[in-house]
Amino acid sequence: MGTVSSRLPVFPWDRLEPYKATAAAHADGIVDLSVGTPVDPVPALVQKALTDAADSPGYPTVWGTTALRDALTGWAERRLGATGLAHTNVLPVVGSKELVAWLPTQLGLGAGDRVAHPRLAYPTYEVGARLAGAEPVVYDDPWELDPAGLKLLWLNSPSNPTGRVLSAEELRRTVAWAREHGVLLFSDECYIELGWEADPVSVLHPDVCGGSYDGIVSVHSLSKRSNLAGYRAAFLAGDAAVLGELLQIRKHGGMMIPAPVQAATVAALGDTEHVGEQRERYARRRTALREALEAAGFRIEHSQASLYLWATRDESCWDTVADLAKRGVLVAPGDFYGTAGERFVRVAFTATDERVDAAVRRLAQ
Repeated sequence: MGTVSSRLPVFPWDRLEPYKATAAAHADGIVDLSVGTPVDPVPALVQKALTDAADSPGYPTVWGTTALRDALTGWAERRLGATGLAHTNVLPVVGSKELVAWLPTQLGLGAGDRVAHPRLAYPTYEVGARLAGAEPVVYDDPWELDPAGLKLLWLNSPSNPTGRVLSAEELRRTVAWAREHGVLLFSDECYIELGWEADPVSVLHPDVCGGSYDGIVSVHSLSKRSNLAGYRAAFLAGDAAVLGELLQIRKHGGMMIPAPVQAATVAALGDTEHVGEQRERYARRRTALREALEAAGFRIEHSQASLYLWATRDESCWDTVADLAKRGVLVAPGDFYGTAGERFVRVAFTATDERVDAAVRRLAQ
């Protein structure tokens, strides 16, 4: 029973529990800025679509309804600038974390295969490789990787945890390199609608991919843009051959989005007003926390996009975590995302306005 779990690192968030207890003991309660979980309401039109589809007694399909596939291709064309997308170029998935964790296994990767991800990265890229028995490798610049045995290359722009945004030229160069060496490229773009000091570009944009989706797939989520983390609504767009293979595998595995969630996804992708309103909330919180952190002696690096500030006081991340926990503020230690983050903390601005205001006051003390 322990054979597969023994391949995996210790679940990082368990290490944060003592600091969470310290922060929770604050007289005015905890301000949890550690996990970027949405706290604002699910948009009313999305809730209505979900409840209107509540009487769904039959099995949904893995590929989703025609309306869902229309919504996915339409959004990708409007928002990402992708051209000529057909239904075969999209695939709904049960939340992006599920996809990241199980993608190497579903691609048939295993011993002797290599999966590359950024040196500072969402831990699930490594977990996915290890679950499949493949070897995870890290990079600073992907085109400097040794392509031998490399089967899957992860990009992440905007980045979690750093908020760094890759330029169109960097993306274009990486796509060309991956194609030259026959490496499948997956680009995690779940924060693409949350650019602050940069305008993130998708690998599906014709300026990057040349109008061809061969060998590239982008990953998208409604968790952040529409406050739907609890709905587990995400999707892929890109190479039809790759998505067709995944569709067949996922049919056998029963990996289907519930029918009411499919309907909610259609509603969410068809509306931009709620996205703009949520961006305004996050922008206010981001500005308040950034100013408070800098006034308290922190330096902010990257952080051009996403829902986080990548902050440092040039000390061990755990010393920073401990100090802030005493003030009732919980943040994520940077080494959760790789040893290169050991002197940084990730500060989410997904707390309520009231809790963000509390954090600002405490940082000033």
